[in-house]
Amino acid sequence: MDLVFCGTPQFAVPTLQALTNDARFRVRLVVTQPDRPSGRGMELSAPPVKQLAQKLGIEVTQPEKIKNNLEFSARLEEIRPEAIVVVGYGRIIPQWMIDLPPLGNINLHGSLLPKYRGAAPVQWAIAMGETVTGVTTMRIDAGLDTGDILLQREIPITPEDTAETLAPRLAEMGAPLMVETLRGLEAGTITPQKQDNSRATLAPILKKEDGLIDFRRSAREIWNRLRGFQPWPGAYTTFRGKNLHVWAAQPVQAEPIAPGQITLDRDRLLVGCGEASVLELQTVQPEGKKRMAARDFVHGYHPKTGEQLGADEHRDTETQR
Repeated sequence: MDLVFCGTPQFAVPTLQALTNDARFRVRLVVTQPDRPSGRGMELSAPPVKQLAQKLGIEVTQPEKIKNNLEFSARLEEIRPEAIVVVGYGRIIPQWMIDLPPLGNINLHGSLLPKYRGAAPVQWAIAMGETVTGVTTMRIDAGLDTGDILLQREIPITPEDTAETLAPRLAEMGAPLMVETLRGLEAGTITPQKQDNSRATLAPILKKEDGLIDFRRSAREIWNRLRGFQPWPGAYTTFRGKNLHVWAAQPVQAEPIAPGQITLDRDRLLVGCGEASVLELQTVQPEGKKRMAARDFVHGYHPKTGEQLGADEHRDTETQR
């Protein structure tokens, strides 16, 4: 089966590897995003999918735009792929591309659709407190992750999971699922299922402000968001007018504290949250400093019981109202 593979991030790498390992598939072309500046030196860096494709000796193209790209469309029509596989490519697939291959454009999505349609399904599933998620193969249509479901697999979300630990497990689970999907489509053994739009939820692209801790939320909500939004935008607040990043925390049983207010329990750093809940901060990073354990922060910065975290944000919010 001749294939074109569209993908960019590390999440897509296991699927490309699995397809090239299977003698029944021939990946004729890899389509990925252009190299981007990254790191402290802001040097151009090739996407993970491009790096693997080059190792495998597969032709790579990196068009800036694809919708009205005549050269790109001519190359795909020349290949005449039986299917186009799309995993985390990061571009909207135009209708001409949807219509091109007989088996369609097959997408691997990091959630159990119709839940968490959008750019950040892994992050939002954790942030919203889900205990189960999974991967879905679907046939792309003109909507946002609205196409027919082909196959799905579930996986538990553990309390220790962050987006950084969960995403690689989903990627490894999705790779053989894509192989199974393509085989099933070729054999005619898969019956596509329409999505129930009434059950759909969205997982929009993350913004920096999503990481701002609102201590009026419950401790469990804050903890879920902190785990989901790793490594970016993370979870942050302010302490004495400067940024304070929270890298690890845990809801605990304790006497209620006013939202955002600090209480010291020996070396433990407790903060009040909504719904009379309490969050213990375990690893923090003051502005301009390295990460540190909460006890080192307590000894170094000497916060006092009754001091407030995020006071500046709450004041700004009240002013806007």
